[in-house]
Amino acid sequence: MARKTIKVDYLARVEGEGALKVVIRDGSVQSAELSIFEPPRFFEAFMRGRAYTEAPDITARICGICPVAYQMSAVHAMEDALGVKVDGPLRDLRRLLYCGEWIESHTLHVFMLHAPDFLGYAGAIEMARDHGDAVRMGLELKKIGNEIVTLVGGREIHPINVKVGGFYRTPTKAELQPLAERLKYARDLAIEAVRFVSTFDFPERGRDYVWVSLRHPDEYPFNEGRIVSSSGLDIPMSDYDKHFEEVHVEHSTALQSQLDGVGSYFVGPLARYNLNFDKLSPLAQDVAREVGLGETCHNPYRSIIVRAVEVLYAYDEALRIIDNYERPDQPAIEIETRAGTGYAATEAPRGMLYHRYRLDEDGSIASAQIVPPTSQNQATVEEDLRTYINAWLNLEDEDLQHRCEQTVRNYDPCISCATHFLRLERVEEESG
Repeated sequence: MARKTIKVDYLARVEGEGALKVVIRDGSVQSAELSIFEPPRFFEAFMRGRAYTEAPDITARICGICPVAYQMSAVHAMEDALGVKVDGPLRDLRRLLYCGEWIESHTLHVFMLHAPDFLGYAGAIEMARDHGDAVRMGLELKKIGNEIVTLVGGREIHPINVKVGGFYRTPTKAELQPLAERLKYARDLAIEAVRFVSTFDFPERGRDYVWVSLRHPDEYPFNEGRIVSSSGLDIPMSDYDKHFEEVHVEHSTALQSQLDGVGSYFVGPLARYNLNFDKLSPLAQDVAREVGLGETCHNPYRSIIVRAVEVLYAYDEALRIIDNYERPDQPAIEIETRAGTGYAATEAPRGMLYHRYRLDEDGSIASAQIVPPTSQNQATVEEDLRTYINAWLNLEDEDLQHRCEQTVRNYDPCISCATHFLRLERVEEESG
């Protein structure tokens, strides 16, 4: 009986260093491992003893693609520990900053990392030869997202204007108005982006996932809400540790997460969309229906369309915020240091990001826990490989490798930054 091993040493077009190993025996997938082999970075450990005020800037360095998500989760958790509630224009500015990050991250994934899979190219450079207009559209959308982050956050990468309690400086209404004109143009471009990616040829795949995301009574979730799931979970963020557990697997330096009584689960754009479609703006809902998404989508290969819809929503939401914005009297609210434990989760582009901090009386960090979305999705990615790849086992090595990569890239895993292309090792042996 033949045994085949598909081994991918370096995953391409993902953020970081990861590998893939799929073992096939007797005509079916026996095992699948998504290995994250970057060295541990110990952010939780070296946060201990630092002042709570340092958390936003330190955690932003965890990721160059989604630093706002780490900053927002950190400031919300610190404010929870310190008994502080940020509202009004300061809260709106935080949503605006998050809009910029979603646009930056999603357009990078949609046009540069994932679209080549569907159009048959090794990467965006090769794709640009035949689809130059699409690549230019992606770059323009991302550029305007960068402008949001720069104006509100102070710079494009690792923003420096965020602090516990608000911002170091808030923009004036006059500073936001030129940006609004750019956003109107970009919103129309985002509609075309949704239509463009909806024309791709999608494998017909899907299964009964457990979706997990934030849900807010009044808005599509960015910064606040309760943690909900398609299996009936509905909890405050402070109860996260009662229902979710991180476990170590031998083949990965990233911990995997499990939901009590369920096991693996799915976070990210598809989860948000399926649990919060009714909170999207009317324009985003209409365009989603126009391209055939409907109010739910269970096919992970169509997640590229959902990301494009979220880009459209982010532009729409950014315009709403700017139209209603009035500059606050103070850029931040005053805070009194105290001991306490704070909990927060926000919706990073790739899914729910959880932070927990315990503070001592002097405001120093006694302990920290950070659970990124990629570690939460890792087990689900492996299950997708075990489930979906069976239908493609008759393909040649190169094509089968492509389908494996495409399946992983559905989740836009954020590990760090990778530049290598994949290498495939195929081993045939007789099992006894």
